[in-house]
Amino acid sequence: MTPVSAREAGFLLIILSTAVYGGVAILRLLIFDPRHTQNKLRQDFWRAGHAHAGVILILSLVALLYVDQANLSDWWKWLVRICIPLAAALLPMGFVLSMLLPEPTKPNKFYYLTYVGAFLLSVGLVVLGVGLLST
Repeated sequence: MTPVSAREAGFLLIILSTAVYGGVAILRLLIFDPRHTQNKLRQDFWRAGHAHAGVILILSLVALLYVDQANLSDWWKWLVRICIPLAAALLPMGFVLSMLLPEPTKPNKFYYLTYVGAFLLSVGLVVLGVGLLST
């Protein structure tokens, strides 16, 4: 692993603790604030946001193991190293921020962050996949 990937992996491991904190915060709200347990839509969106954060952060760490082996220029490697972790932030933010109001009946415009995150995740994974296939 190159020093660049190792440094990013270190940051991602530290950032992963925020996903743990987010899970505890959601659990606390669900236990101590009955308004949150009464809104199934909010529960589903927050659960989805939290799950996506953790899974995509782990995927970011796995991708770092492969990016240095891929047949990609430094610019494309940089793009992969940015896109996948950025998706780990934007996709969950779209789920969580779209349900901030106490009684949401539908997601607000922050939901569009999920599409941006999904696009970035796809770009990072496709570029990495092509780079690995061309080695």
